[in-house]
Order: sequence, then structure tokens, then C-alpha cells
Amino acid sequence: MQISDKDLLQMYRWMVLDRVFEEKTFDLLKLGKLVGFHHPNVGQEAVDVGTCYGLRKDDTIMPTHRGKGKYLMKGVDIKIMMAGMFGRRNGSGKGRGPASHSGDNSIGLLAGTGLIGSGIPISTGAALAMKLQKKDSVALHFFGDGASNRGDFHEALNMAGVMKLPIVYVCDNNCYAMSVPQSCAMAIENIAIRAEGYGFPGIMVDGNDVLAVYEASQKAIVRARKGEGPTLIECKTYRWMGHSINDPGVYRSAEEVAAWKEKCPVRRFENYLREKKILNDAKVQDVYKKVNEEIEEAVHLAESSPLPLPEDTLLDVYADLKN
Repeated sequence: MQISDKDLLQMYRWMVLDRVFEEKTFDLLKLGKLVGFHHPNVGQEAVDVGTCYGLRKDDTIMPTHRGKGKYLMKGVDIKIMMAGMFGRRNGSGKGRGPASHSGDNSIGLLAGTGLIGSGIPISTGAALAMKLQKKDSVALHFFGDGASNRGDFHEALNMAGVMKLPIVYVCDNNCYAMSVPQSCAMAIENIAIRAEGYGFPGIMVDGNDVLAVYEASQKAIVRARKGEGPTLIECKTYRWMGHSINDPGVYRSAEEVAAWKEKCPVRRFENYLREKKILNDAKVQDVYKKVNEEIEEAVHLAESSPLPLPEDTLLDVYADLKN
């Protein structure tokens, strides 16, 4: 699949932003500046960028609690996202809920649910609405390997297969459902094979190769737009940190983590672009400089933003019948 040098550079910038944003928020959490839980996505950036790059505004996504890069790529302002993580009134969630459970229908961001896997039927419903309205939009739903064992997953995929809905199911398979390795939770090695039981393709890709993820995603999206039905994409990847900031990750060996860090998706893509003479030291430094400046500006705005008021708890609860 052809992609321009400009697009490749833009994808690299998104990957760097994803990585640095996650590292910065982790540092802020350790300082006690953020509210709620945070689930680090370091090591999984290729999935975020490879799937979301090039999506249209009328396409929908529902990310998981992990991977703020998906929110940013779909159009959430980084300042709004950061303010939401600080629990501020002008941020995602408006200070009344975590940023990872916020949504914005105007940009096709469906609000995430608090129960693992329970959002899969919601994205499937969004795809049904697209089909009924005869749109050529596509829904993308993201979930982890653990969520694929839930009834929500199987019921939604069965319905999508029967009705040939325009949806792409993306499994961020990072090897662990919290602390449970995949081998202890399912008798299959590849989650993608489950799609066959519902009558549509299941594809396995190297989740640390952004171009492989992008190519598989684009094929699935084109297929969905044509009315040919859903696709399940399993991205084999790995989270470098624990499930959340409170998880020391004692269930994994240091050797296992080190081996996966050698497969770093950001460094891998950077090396590829260097070999193609698209990147050099100066361009890399410029990307990191601008990304860090953008993130620091977002942090500064968040820290100076107002906290929610007690009466804000009643906002967005009841319909405004006057309008």
C-alpha cells in the first residue's frame, strides 16, 4: 500500500507524541497531580497510530482505558485531554470522570464504558446505525485480549457477521489481561481465529510494526465501506509497564520485559525512516522538541484550569426541555 513520505513523517510524529504523552502522565501521577487511575500504553504506540491514521471525522472509535493516543488522533485537543486527567472543569470528563471514559460525538469518539468488554456491543450498534442510514462510515472498536473472553465480544461479533456491519474490531493483544497471561485464560494461541466462527476474516499482525498495522487496518476499513462486513484484527504487542500505576508487574520476568523492549515500535519505525533517508538526527530532535513543548503547554494550562463546582454534578444529567 503506497504512502507518502509526508504521511510517514506524520505517523512518526504521532508515535512520538503518544510515547512522550504517556511517559509524562506517568511522571505526573507519581507526583500526585492527576486524578483517577492511569493505564500506561508505552510499547503499544504502533497500534494506536496504525489503526487511527487517516480515519474520517464521521468514522467512530471507542478506545479502551489504555492508549490516549487514539483519543488525540481522533481529534481530542491535547490540552483538553490533559485537563481531564487533572480533573479540571474544562477537560475531558469535565472533572466528573476520568478522561478515558469521555466521548465527543462531533468527532466520532464514542464514550468508553467502565466495564471491560462492555463497549463492544455499543460500537457494534454504531455500525448498525451507519448501515441503516446508508452511510459509508466505519466503526473501530478496541479491546484487549482479556475482553475477547466475555460474552459481549461473542454476541456482538456474531451479530456483526450476520448483518455484515461496517466495523473493524481491533484486539490490542499485549499478552496479559491485568496479570493473567493469555495461555492461562484461553486454549487458543491466536484470538483472530475466532472471527471465522462468525463468518468474517480474522487477521494477525505484528502490533509493533506500525506499517503492518496500517496496511491491515486500511484493507479492513475499505472492506467495511464497501458493505462487505466486519474484520477482526489481532495486533500482537506488549505493554512495558504494569496494568496500571499501582501494578508492580511481579508476574513477569525482567528478561521477558527486556526482550520486548528490544522490539520498541517507536525505535523500529525511526530506524526504518532513517534507512529511507526520510529522518536524520536533526529531524528527530526537532520532532521531540516540538512534542515536548506541546505537552508542557498542555500541562501548564491544566494546572491553571479551574476545578469543578459542586453544582456541576447536575450538568448533563437531565435534558434541557427549553431547547
